[in-house]
Amino acid sequence: MAEVKEFLREAIRVGDNVLAYQYDTGGWYKNIDMAAELRPEDLRMIQMNKKNRTESTIDNDATTTQIRYLAKVYSATKLERFKEGFLKGMKFIFDAQYDNGGWPQYYPEHTEDYYKRITYNDGAMNQVLMLLADVAKGQNEFQFVTAEMRARAKKAFDKGIECILKTQIRVNGKLTAWGAQHDEKTLKPAEARAYEKVSIASLESAGIVKLLMSIENPSPEIITAIQSAVEWFDSVKLLGVEVRRKEDPKLDKGYDMVVVQNPSAAPIWARFYEIGTNRPIFCGRDGIVKYSLAEIEHERRIGYSWYNYAPGNIIVNEYPKWQQKWAPNHNVLKK
Repeated sequence: MAEVKEFLREAIRVGDNVLAYQYDTGGWYKNIDMAAELRPEDLRMIQMNKKNRTESTIDNDATTTQIRYLAKVYSATKLERFKEGFLKGMKFIFDAQYDNGGWPQYYPEHTEDYYKRITYNDGAMNQVLMLLADVAKGQNEFQFVTAEMRARAKKAFDKGIECILKTQIRVNGKLTAWGAQHDEKTLKPAEARAYEKVSIASLESAGIVKLLMSIENPSPEIITAIQSAVEWFDSVKLLGVEVRRKEDPKLDKGYDMVVVQNPSAAPIWARFYEIGTNRPIFCGRDGIVKYSLAEIEHERRIGYSWYNYAPGNIIVNEYPKWQQKWAPNHNVLKK
């Protein structure tokens, strides 16, 4: 019993930190250590710093993580302040959604143009949709949520899925996958930072496909979207190469990242592919597209994830189970 009380005390302490950082908009900023020990002077500084701040974000799992935590603490303690914070956070999520179903990276303030783009980058919108799906079910820590909010969460989730279907990139009449971000008006793939060009993004697309695969009784449109993306993943996999860390004390941070030949290497995917050619693309801070990792500056070579294995997990582990259940007569990986 003493251990349980201590656990609850710690949960409440962290929950109060979460509330302290919550903006008036209902959202949070990113990369905040919510579990840090805060002194009274720290709390005063937080209140001063967040005054009139409106750049809440869904980037780096921000806002969705805090909303989930407040729901858990409220469910365990029934302290109303945590429920109020949760409801305020959910209002932010509902308010931030575009009419087309997407979410911007920041809301309501956008200090950079790309902050208002529909953001799949690093799974930002996926995290929102997974939260909404769980709230709509009203299970576990969300059992206290009213039927009205569950219905609203389901409606927002469905609109988000519609946005995903509408933004899937079509090349020469054939569906492929998605960009890391899409224009909030035209829905076309858009660039973000200088080194994040308009492209098809394999890592983000793998996350989107996994989300779509979690939907029970998928519509024909969802099935087509998944099948098309998996087929595209398979067509752009890179064989016989791997990315290695190469120690070099003469370089900043003492190492480099290099692509080397290895016939036995597992399939790997570039982060970004050129639309229309499916060539892997890379870009430094100069904003000029290159076609090999070695061509961009060292700082960007080691400071960004240019390759990934996420589509491989979809192809090997996720797709076979999904395909057998929902598309038993159409396996796009069988040639």
